[in-house]
Amino acid sequence: MDPKVVSFFSNYLTQRSTKYLWNNFLSPLFEVNVGVGQGSALSPILSSLYLSPLLYILEKRFKILNIPISILSLVDDGLFISQNKSLHISNSHLFCSYNILSKLLDGFGLVIEHSKTEIFHFSRSQGIFNPLPLDLSPLGGPTLCPKDSWRYLGFIFDRKLSFHKHIDFYTNKAISMVKCMKLLGNLSRGINPIQKHLLYRCCALPIALYGFQLWFYNRAPLSYHMKVLNKMQRRAAVWILGAFKTSPLEGIEALAGLIPVKSHLQKIAKRSQIRPFKLPKSHILNNLMNDSPLQYNSHNIGSLTHQQKTLTKGHLIDSKVKSYGIFPSFSPLDPEFIPGQHIIDNFSDHFSFNLVNKIEK
Repeated sequence: MDPKVVSFFSNYLTQRSTKYLWNNFLSPLFEVNVGVGQGSALSPILSSLYLSPLLYILEKRFKILNIPISILSLVDDGLFISQNKSLHISNSHLFCSYNILSKLLDGFGLVIEHSKTEIFHFSRSQGIFNPLPLDLSPLGGPTLCPKDSWRYLGFIFDRKLSFHKHIDFYTNKAISMVKCMKLLGNLSRGINPIQKHLLYRCCALPIALYGFQLWFYNRAPLSYHMKVLNKMQRRAAVWILGAFKTSPLEGIEALAGLIPVKSHLQKIAKRSQIRPFKLPKSHILNNLMNDSPLQYNSHNIGSLTHQQKTLTKGHLIDSKVKSYGIFPSFSPLDPEFIPGQHIIDNFSDHFSFNLVNKIEK
């Protein structure tokens, strides 16, 4: 490794001190030679540098042993994905991959927390589904029993990917926030309706629509989701206006200045479909949306057949179909995006702004 890099990390991790400020009190210096603390900006960088060789070696071994396992990792939260019509075969692949991973981590000086290991099976079967447990006792782990729902990185999955539990959880969270906001004002005192409207749009609505790309896409069943979200927005509109609970939803939405939930979802969905084209070419989303089948990535859109593309539903498919040809090339690092090089900076004499000052009476 470059001596400059070693010197940087040694200076960052050793002989450090800090002070604590509380109102007007400033403490003396305290030594904090504890390495990289939780929440440090350097923590994800160091973890990526350390785990990248491990993931590379792991994928190579899976290819040599012909184990069809995909790997996802977010710092210390790893995920194995196995796709097979037989649960027995899928469990055997997961068992082998877990065995290889545990031995490889031992060589890297890392330890698996078996108590946090989980397993989850997806199935589209209409009949009774009995998921098989995965016995990891030969490897020193527990017997993993699949649950009815699975939470990963804030998203709640069910076996049929209907996302009913996901929308229930975040809608109830938003409704609880709206109930707490009632303490801020009523018809006679407190914040006015405009402030209530702004508070709901900025704080409650984004919580209810968290992860909407999972379930809001073309040809997706939305009756249940819209029913729950409309109920949540109805409560917010009643609180904003101080109206009766029996008031019609469309009327109090219009009076409160709230966009219908479905129209709001369509608006933010169109915005999010543009974002992949603003990312660097090496970003994983651009690799997934690539039309050409690549050997190193068998999960991109280009690797699907025409029939599979027509049957596949999802936010990325919609983004690729609707935005095809609109953004042929887009570089987020282009010199034109540098501050001082914008069009309005180079041709400032071609723009005029008419500012209106409101006179208070």
